[in-house]
Amino acid sequence: MRIILLSLVFLTLFSSGCSWVKFPGVHKIDIQQGNILDQDMIDTLQPEMTKAQVRFVLGTPLISDTFDQSRWDYPFRHLSPTGIETKRHVTIYFDDQDVLKEIVSDYTETVN
Repeated sequence: MRIILLSLVFLTLFSSGCSWVKFPGVHKIDIQQGNILDQDMIDTLQPEMTKAQVRFVLGTPLISDTFDQSRWDYPFRHLSPTGIETKRHVTIYFDDQDVLKEIVSDYTETVN
């Protein structure tokens, strides 16, 4: 009877999802979503650059508003295997002649 009871308890614990059990050696991957940008790419942008030049430096924007073509958004999200989440966002504004007007970024600016 005791063996059956222990077996049932053991089986219940290991078949109930085991979300509280951390198995060592289980591989978890990095999850990266969005445009991967670095500070050097942001520093390369200069006022009066055209849309084509900005696209060449940063790549195709992830979000390009259909109703407002003067704004491009480059969001990025990284989730490490340890659960640390990093979010970055760069917004590029153009004027009526499709020339770079403003950069709004949460990246830190480097001092040369």
